[in-house]
Amino acid sequence: MTLSKANHVPTPRVGARSVSPARPPGRRAAHLRGARHPVDQRAFTLIELLLVLVILGILAAIVVPKFSGRTEQARETAARSQIATFGTALDAFEVDNGYYPKGKDGLQDLVVQPRDARNWRGPYLKSEVPLDPWGNAYIYECPGRQNPSGYDLMSMGPDGREGGDNDIANWLRADQRQR
Repeated sequence: MTLSKANHVPTPRVGARSVSPARPPGRRAAHLRGARHPVDQRAFTLIELLLVLVILGILAAIVVPKFSGRTEQARETAARSQIATFGTALDAFEVDNGYYPKGKDGLQDLVVQPRDARNWRGPYLKSEVPLDPWGNAYIYECPGRQNPSGYDLMSMGPDGREGGDNDIANWLRADQRQR
């Protein structure tokens, strides 16, 4: 290298080999020696990787069931809340018209005015009649089998079958009344 007279800054000569300031001059990079990996790099052993996988598996076995139970509980709560909302809308319909909507399709009368409802002041729901959290239609009957002077309203619950012990309804089952 030669020094420039104007700046006193060293300038490299053409064809001269430069030394990288990031690497000490006596040490060459591992890729220049033909090695596949740098000398300073270390890898995980198979046992260490298997140990990490076992720990993750144990954590998943503990955590996943807790979250899945909460999901089902949240769906049941959402169904109960929706049934309560239907109840409020049905009561408003009854106050305006003097009767609850008749038949199995009575929930549609909360959205679309039936022919025989002269004092209908709906719609009583803000949108269409939703499905339950499991994707099934709510079951509505008026007059009800459980509530002969009113209506029966229920979700079939997670199993999607009527009559199971996981049905969610606007009445209490016999086994629930004893508690």
